[in-house]
Amino acid sequence: MRKPIIINFVLGLTMVLAAALTTAMTPTTKIADLRDTVNLESLIPSSFNDWRIDTSIIPLQVDPKTQAQLDKLYNQVLSRTYVNSDGVRVMLSVAYGGDQSDHLSLHKPEVCYLAQGFEIKQNIAGEIATPYGNLPGRHLLAVRGNRNEPITYWVTIGDKAVLSGINQKIQQIRYGLSGNVPDGMLVRVSTLGANIDQAYQAQEFFIQDMLLSMDGAARNRLIGTFDL
Repeated sequence: MRKPIIINFVLGLTMVLAAALTTAMTPTTKIADLRDTVNLESLIPSSFNDWRIDTSIIPLQVDPKTQAQLDKLYNQVLSRTYVNSDGVRVMLSVAYGGDQSDHLSLHKPEVCYLAQGFEIKQNIAGEIATPYGNLPGRHLLAVRGNRNEPITYWVTIGDKAVLSGINQKIQQIRYGLSGNVPDGMLVRVSTLGANIDQAYQAQEFFIQDMLLSMDGAARNRLIGTFDL
């Protein structure tokens, strides 16, 4: 009789200690609460270099189910279409989430596009050249019917741009080990057209022009900081 009692006691104590350890290691401080409040409308200039907002274009609306999911993940979402003097149009979408913990994380575009009925024909990890350093990012090609949409996007977790996926999770864990919950930014740039190489080049020029037009603090929120 005595042995089962001891075993049950040890098991119970182990469970209590495990629960206490889990609570102690759960990050509680939100980085977003320690930083200046983000306002995407003012963070991203409405015009820069040869680019201006194309007010004739109405952004595509997502279905209600996807929108409900996005509302859970993000505090703010900004969608704009820019056009330059050559008539080149670039769609910009920026999503900000103040809580990038395990149960809330940035919604990858390849997942979102699939939910909207697109087929992802290409998904390539690479680097996006900027005047401040090379951003880890991805190039996608989303296709639905006759619509070909080449996409460039990157993810910033806390103060670092990271490749979506395992690197994104590692950055979350790093913050978590210090007791902090990072915020996050997902920036997506896309165009329409069948010439993929030309599209990615136009997107890169757009990104460079946008970043050059921003002050240092705003730019760091968008792309993080780079190791020297």
